Amino acid sequence: MAKERHSPDEFTRPVRRILIGVLVFVLVATFALWRIDSPRVERFRIALVDRLVPNMDWAMRPVTRFVGLVEDFRSYARIHEQNQQLRRELQQMRAWREAALQLEQQNAQLRDLNQVRVDPRLTHVTGVVLADSGSPFRQSVLLNVGARDGIRDGWATMDGLGMVGRISGVGQQTSRVILLTDSNSRVPVTVQPSGQRAILAGDNSTLPPLDFIESPEVVRPGDRVVTSGDGGVLPAGLLVGQVALGPDRRLRVRLAADYGRLEFLRVLRSQPAERISDPGSLIVPAAPQRETGGTDG
Repeated sequence: MAKERHSPDEFTRPVRRILIGVLVFVLVATFALWRIDSPRVERFRIALVDRLVPNMDWAMRPVTRFVGLVEDFRSYARIHEQNQQLRRELQQMRAWREAALQLEQQNAQLRDLNQVRVDPRLTHVTGVVLADSGSPFRQSVLLNVGARDGIRDGWATMDGLGMVGRISGVGQQTSRVILLTDSNSRVPVTVQPSGQRAILAGDNSTLPPLDFIESPEVVRPGDRVVTSGDGGVLPAGLLVGQVALGPDRRLRVRLAADYGRLEFLRVLRSQPAERISDPGSLIVPAAPQRETGGTDG
């Protein structure tokens, strides 16, 4: 006869039931023991806790470490979030810092414009430089003021230090400023203190030369150069720069204006020179010639 083979479940199932029953009984008994309100039971509970809890330290140690790891992870997550927030705030502060620096530079330039001393009879319009259209053959800038602001051709423009150029081309909302360094620029100037008259001729360099000086021997490097007002286009007395001796031994002008930071320009309203249409008695008219003729007699 063949022997009957018994599966493992036939032996483990009863043992499992017994263990579950014992565990349930222990839990119910523990619950009942902790719920009984009696001095004896209370003393028994205290003695049981004193006996078991210190000996269960080895079992609680992994739990304590796991709880510590969870707290450390939460703390790391909070630190990471705070770090990201600080980075965002730092980026915003950098943007605010750049904006503050730009505003500080603009305020400094505007204060410089207000400190320029010009003829009180000259009014001005302050414009913002929109673009620099400079090139090796033409040096000029665009302003955001034009015909709607009363701008006219030929008016002088200055920054916070000295003369920059003159208006050469006016649109409805913009105008072009030809710089003193442009090769097409010709400005009559006076060298002080000698009082020598000359022409500041642009040559697309940072040191434009002085041409047609009356007496070059009396002009010295460091002399002050201002506009002379000859021709009635530009007002007299506007600071241009100082005389300097160029590498080619020619007398040139170191311009007072800061061409590297042209952001605001002051356009001076200069009135055109009065024209005399009727000479009146300034010029004595020529006496009319009388015709003489003989008479036959």
